[in-house]
Amino acid sequence: MKEQSKGCIGLLVAAFGAAVAVVCWAPMARVNIEGGFEQTRRDLRVLYIDLPLIAVGGAVVPLAAWLLTLRWFRRPWLAAVVAAGALALGLRGLTGWWEPYGHPQSW
Repeated sequence: MKEQSKGCIGLLVAAFGAAVAVVCWAPMARVNIEGGFEQTRRDLRVLYIDLPLIAVGGAVVPLAAWLLTLRWFRRPWLAAVVAAGALALGLRGLTGWWEPYGHPQSW
């Protein structure tokens, strides 16, 4: 595989990772954007602080895994598998760590 096509695939991996991270994050941030009950918990900081960080993280994690695996093993298919695994683990960590405001639950 030519070096130029490997670079293009790396950019596609980064773009796909950023898009998937934002799509997975958006439903959790909806409560902060809409405000919940009577808009008492409206917090638009998630749009200009969290959104860029989520997109950059979603792009950097699989891209770094792609580049490191490609450099060490020189197998594009293995790099794609490792990048997908890194993206999945990163999204799992993101959804487990990022806790938006939740409605109080009645006991």
